[in-house]
Amino acid sequence: MAKSKNKSANSFFVLALTALFFLTTTAESSENQNRLTSYDSIPVLAAGEQVIAGGIPFGVRLHTDGVLVLNVCDVWNGKENKRPASDAGVRRGDLVTTVNGEKIRDASHFCDLCGKSGGAGLKLGILRDGKPKTVIVRPEPNPDGDYKLGMWVKDSAAGIGTVTFIDPETGVFGGLGHGITEASTGELLPLAYGTSENVALTGIHAGRAGVPGELQGRFTGEKSGKLLKNTETGVYGLFSEIPSSVSGERFPIGKAEDVHEGKAVMITSVADGKRECYEILISELCTSAKQKNFTVTVTDERLLAETGGIVQGMSGSPIIQDGKLIGAVTHVLIGDPRSGYGIFIGNMLAELESFDSAAA
Repeated sequence: MAKSKNKSANSFFVLALTALFFLTTTAESSENQNRLTSYDSIPVLAAGEQVIAGGIPFGVRLHTDGVLVLNVCDVWNGKENKRPASDAGVRRGDLVTTVNGEKIRDASHFCDLCGKSGGAGLKLGILRDGKPKTVIVRPEPNPDGDYKLGMWVKDSAAGIGTVTFIDPETGVFGGLGHGITEASTGELLPLAYGTSENVALTGIHAGRAGVPGELQGRFTGEKSGKLLKNTETGVYGLFSEIPSSVSGERFPIGKAEDVHEGKAVMITSVADGKRECYEILISELCTSAKQKNFTVTVTDERLLAETGGIVQGMSGSPIIQDGKLIGAVTHVLIGDPRSGYGIFIGNMLAELESFDSAAA
């Protein structure tokens, strides 16, 4: 059934629910990078098969394949301001992958290559909207004699979300229900390697109309697995072992045609870390979309009292209807935090199928 009304186009803004913060350098060794990017073919999961419904928080540390340009800026050379990157055509949101043909490992490596240029022009290989491009940038010395390109870059991101499903046979998991993107451009961050980590929830900023809420938490420092994909429909990885708090649960995978308007249950964890089931209503189905397949409205008074509804950090919380795992919560309507959007589980699992084909 087509969606009857688009709330975000009328009076509400929509916000993805991952609580993210961004870093600018990486500390992983190249040996660890190689270990984390090695993987086997991932088995395809189909409707009717049994999976674990997550509802548990997890931390994400993602390292980009290259460095992402956050912004371009002036370089003061002691006499005047210059904009070498901007003048060469570099734009915010570009992904710089090589310098003079050498692949960039991280932000520190990129800055080192620029600093050693001696002012000679640098050939930057970049990706813009997924298409390769080459530009020549001539670094400008600042008053200290350091050569600068006039751009801010980053190479990693981290944040907290919720696990949607786990394959009990392999430990493969999916979460968030949407990709991790650069906030200023909305572009997916290309994954070079990454880890999932355990987190401890420490508090809640309750949401209210116009002000999105947020789960507060911290990384414990314990790695729980590795990341495999960052896609439009979620983040996917492999747990080193299945979390004991959910290892005994199984739900059959539901098809999109199984989903109907009416009551359902969202499984999520809030500040005390306790995983609970909360009542919701599903409405406004849209089977043709890749994301935002239905509207979710929280009706459970317990969750409304604790969080005000749907808050950042809940992204990926699994939804159970008629005893089946049918999807996950992905976005909140800022104008009404009781409501948001969800994605069909089939749209998330489709990414594993494409991953399996690529790996084969």
